[in-house]
Amino acid sequence: MDRNRMSAYYTLMDIENNLAYSNLALKHHIRRGKPDAPAFVREITYGVLKNKIYLDYIIGNFVKTPIAKMRKSELTILRMGLYQLIFMNSVPEYAAVNESVEIAKRFSNGGEGFINGVLRQFLRDKDYVGPPDRNENETQHLSIKYSYAPWIVELWRSSYDAETTEALLAAGNMTPEFSIRVNQTKITREDLLERLNAKGFEVRASARASQGILVKGSNLLEGRLYKNGMFSVQDESSQIAAAMAAPQEGDTIIDVCSAPGGKSLAMAERMNNRGKIYAWDIYHRKLSLIEQEARRLGIDIIETGSWDSTRINSAMVNRADRVFVDAPCSGLGVVRRKPEIKYKENPGELAELPKKQLEILTASANYVKPGGLLVYSTCTISKQENQGVIKRFLRRNRGFEIVDTLQLLPHVDNMDGFFICSMRRTENVLGE
Repeated sequence: MDRNRMSAYYTLMDIENNLAYSNLALKHHIRRGKPDAPAFVREITYGVLKNKIYLDYIIGNFVKTPIAKMRKSELTILRMGLYQLIFMNSVPEYAAVNESVEIAKRFSNGGEGFINGVLRQFLRDKDYVGPPDRNENETQHLSIKYSYAPWIVELWRSSYDAETTEALLAAGNMTPEFSIRVNQTKITREDLLERLNAKGFEVRASARASQGILVKGSNLLEGRLYKNGMFSVQDESSQIAAAMAAPQEGDTIIDVCSAPGGKSLAMAERMNNRGKIYAWDIYHRKLSLIEQEARRLGIDIIETGSWDSTRINSAMVNRADRVFVDAPCSGLGVVRRKPEIKYKENPGELAELPKKQLEILTASANYVKPGGLLVYSTCTISKQENQGVIKRFLRRNRGFEIVDTLQLLPHVDNMDGFFICSMRRTENVLGE
């Protein structure tokens, strides 16, 4: 039995049954199953996750049982088979069908005939099935075509024009480039580019992130360059967010929602490991991730601590040159990396997020020295969580003014969707 498809099956079932994070589940099952083509495993796994609503819609055309009542094993095998037949031109049709049947023999308890029948009927009738008519229901058409929960489609339709909405939906299904951040306390970007190129990696410098490199190749994180702390994995947009805090040597910085610590570490490197960064997070167990990475990178100016950032830490009022607020958000800018976000079913939670974001930002403003910077960042493209929060904050806090604002969009910038706004404290006394 094909170990590659088996590893993809185990990963998808882990996500389906245990709500496992896709990246962690994939890493675990690749390590456990030892497939000979990990890239093939990732393609099927992420392909199924990114197109789940569309695949289920197709399946619904060929089965009598409602999707919600189907056995998860059979539904997962059908999704895998259909993904290969529809999206993977490199896979012969007979291989996609036969290997799906082999998996079914082991896991679907006599359902291999059913799996075989559905896939073969699709091959006969594939020219006659597709998303519902766009003119009848725009939201339903886009939801099925690009596999997003309908409320996300409605949210973007209410915020953007039709062309931008569809471009955003399509971009969320693309495979992101692999981006790393050079640790400038140990090596220059030019030197790292040369060393990676010499090891056979295809590399190019990021045009937007001054310490970023885009890499193609296998086992990058197994080599000595990574283990010796020469670089970290971080998307370009996240690097840009840290850079917009303009950290300087000797600064005191507070990162109020810091785990897993990528932006704290990026700022520490820009400070040449001179100064002080207080990296807080409400979840104490996550702080060890920051400490572990700091040791690998040779960074010793970060002090971690557990704190609920909706509350004011009175000991830190007026202490910071820069305060970084990477607020908890809907994550709608990073669906390329976390496709499970597309299927969230609770828009009510989204409505509560701006309130919490404003609470965190308002509390954090108290730590900024006069003349210091307050940076607000999210990995979403929801205007309610971004421009809306900033507008309400400035209305209540007259002692701050905007220095710079940046909205990064996946379909325009070819990186994660991020919102970043830097504000300077101009008065000694805060607002309300």
